[in-house]
Amino acid sequence: MSERMSEPTREVELKARVEDVGAARRNIENAGGLLVFDGSLHDRIYDTPDGMLAASDFVLRIRSYVSRLGVTAHLDWKGLTLREGGFKVRSELTTGVTDPNQLAAILSRLGFGIISQIDRKIIQYEIMDVETDARTVIRFEQYPRMDALVEVEGYQAGIERTISALGIPRAMFSADRLADFVRAYEARTGQRAAICDQDLEPG
Repeated sequence: MSERMSEPTREVELKARVEDVGAARRNIENAGGLLVFDGSLHDRIYDTPDGMLAASDFVLRIRSYVSRLGVTAHLDWKGLTLREGGFKVRSELTTGVTDPNQLAAILSRLGFGIISQIDRKIIQYEIMDVETDARTVIRFEQYPRMDALVEVEGYQAGIERTISALGIPRAMFSADRLADFVRAYEARTGQRAAICDQDLEPG
């Protein structure tokens, strides 16, 4: 009997720069947000030597969550970036990984190499809609040297309600990619952004 292939989920999100993370966190907690993670988040993005995945706007990523409780990781595939009604939308497949180092070795043996790294401290909340049992995820991100960001992911109505609760102007939120926020930071400050620990190393 053949196994059914899993169908991708739809990732719907918006991001914004945060000037006062403490105030935004208090607003989310007052709105019923449940703290689910406080630690660091590390992404290693892979591609073939000829950049086949990037050319197709696909992402292959090992993502690791690190906290005082330990490490959890998963392998993600992301499809084309779409914009629907001002929201960023991508298809996504993900699976848990018990040993990210071994998986990285397998990808290397298959000819994939790391083309991008992202490291940041994160604080993540969830808000559940009791009527629909749908979840909205709120993630505050602090990079080695860049603006603090907040990402709100879920379904559109939940995202809009969460943005209202955050107390950050709606106009601040966009479907921009991380690279767009990096460019905005560098243009505003005249300083090179650092989105991974390696970016802080001299030379």
